Amino acid sequence: MRIVMVGAGAMGCLFAARLALGGNEIVMVDVDAARLALIAEQGVVLRDDAGEHRARVKAARAEQVTGAVDLVMLFTKAIHSAAAARSVAHLADGHCLALTLQNGLGNVEALADVFGPERTLWGVTDLPADLEGPNRVVSHGAGQIKLGGYCPAAQDEAGALAALLTGAGLAAVADADVRAAVWEKVAFNAALNALATMTGLAVGGLDCPPGRRIAMAVVAETAATAAAQGIDLDVARIAARIDHALAHHRGHKASMLQDRLAGRRTEIEAINGAIGRLAVAAGVAAPVTQTLADLVRMGEPPMV
Repeated sequence: MRIVMVGAGAMGCLFAARLALGGNEIVMVDVDAARLALIAEQGVVLRDDAGEHRARVKAARAEQVTGAVDLVMLFTKAIHSAAAARSVAHLADGHCLALTLQNGLGNVEALADVFGPERTLWGVTDLPADLEGPNRVVSHGAGQIKLGGYCPAAQDEAGALAALLTGAGLAAVADADVRAAVWEKVAFNAALNALATMTGLAVGGLDCPPGRRIAMAVVAETAATAAAQGIDLDVARIAARIDHALAHHRGHKASMLQDRLAGRRTEIEAINGAIGRLAVAAGVAAPVTQTLADLVRMGEPPMV
């Protein structure tokens, strides 16, 4: 397959490397000219439990990609999703599929607006990925992808796409109820990311009565908001995932906190902010979630 990766961060590099090593033609798209030049010259280097692998891929700005494409995968930060999707609108020919596994809400709608609901898929992943350099990614341990169609017509493509990813070493399953999986990950991120950002604490620092109390209040508000959309969340499963993170990832700094420390805008609007807006529209009370969103907003750098 000919696959375009929009966003050359950790996840974009991981998926590009795996799929290229699996025999697919990969074109990486980014706005960072220096990174693109390095990737074009040296490829993407993946370090995993089996060793180090170099994957040869192509690299280009969005407008430079021409010809038929089978799949576009969106791996930018959520705040850039709409612009990134529009940048590859010329590839939406009725054949090309589009997939997002990004954090937060609103990403799939941005893709569907460009590629059409019937060609758009979405999902979640917990595959580990960290950048070691502009074209170097490390991924130790296991994880999984759940994906499904944005509408019933797109669900027919989910099984074949899951098989493609699995064949490349990216364990994936097709899930007809992927909305719940997306929302459960949003609930997890909303519970911990904003709290970590406002306190400056690593995950282990949130393992205290106040931290747990605030986190579970956010989970409850998110579940109520999802229920108003007709989506049933498994609160016990989300709580268990939070417990696991507090116990086993104590030194980890949440991605939102990393963005704040680096002076970057965060994904708050796609996580707590999105939940808060949907809660208001549905008449659901979400004061803790909305307060955390407002606190993070107060420290956001200006849009550029």
